[in-house]
Amino acid sequence: MAIKTFYHAPTFTLTYVVYDEATKDAVIIDPVLDYDPLASQTSTEAVDDVIAFVEAQGLHVYYVLETHAHADHLSGAQLLAKRFEATTVIGEKITVVQETFKGIFDLPEDFATDGSQFGKLMANGEKIAAGSIEVEAIATPGHTPACMTYKIGDAIFTGDALFMEDYGTGRCDFPNGSAEDLYRSVHDVLYALPDSTRVFVGHDYQPGGRELRYETTLEAEKLHNVQLKASTSKEDFVEFRAQRDATLRPPRLIYQSVQVNVNAGRLPKTRGTGHRYLEIPINLFGPTDDIGRPQS
Repeated sequence: MAIKTFYHAPTFTLTYVVYDEATKDAVIIDPVLDYDPLASQTSTEAVDDVIAFVEAQGLHVYYVLETHAHADHLSGAQLLAKRFEATTVIGEKITVVQETFKGIFDLPEDFATDGSQFGKLMANGEKIAAGSIEVEAIATPGHTPACMTYKIGDAIFTGDALFMEDYGTGRCDFPNGSAEDLYRSVHDVLYALPDSTRVFVGHDYQPGGRELRYETTLEAEKLHNVQLKASTSKEDFVEFRAQRDATLRPPRLIYQSVQVNVNAGRLPKTRGTGHRYLEIPINLFGPTDDIGRPQS
């Protein structure tokens, strides 16, 4: 099994192409659609790089896997799915996320919250075959209720559940996030896998300005993760996350990305003007009156 990594510096996101060099079977994990929030303009540079690699290697892409509905970048899944006639995949609890954000973004009445925008919803422990590649879904909720880690061979792709050991774990303060759930997901589930299991993370924020890293092992995580070691108690982790998350600003693209990503990476439909519009709530984190004064 071979793994090609793509790093999207504007959002610190890692996209992976996992493939069998002999059979050319492949899956793609967490692709990015470029988005300039100042111009409110999408572009496809990051996805184009993935496409170029897949075509140069002559790969057959079966699935485009999302670890969760991302809050920091728009998904490039639809472009890849159409280009390679692949199936989009996400965890079955995406329905909870859709129900939550349908109300927050005042999405249309006919916006489905049954996950039907995706080609395949995976349950915990379910396995799918991408030709010679077997993908096992491991539910790792906490950052969001729908987070999935994908196990392929001796490697796991953890999305935002578990980062490099010098950075820690995902935040848990999004709607329906839970530090207790994330502790169980990482400490009780992922850390129960063999120490030699390779870990490929969803983002690398390069703490201290160090060089990019995206691969580690569960042994290293269990011994050295700065937020959640194997020896860390649930109480200590939950207290840490509550204090840490209270200091964090919302992700830069949270409003734009989530409403696109709960729709499997599809942009909003055009309206009568011929344009597409994102719904951006105002003062969601601090209600005001109608002239902008904070309300207690």
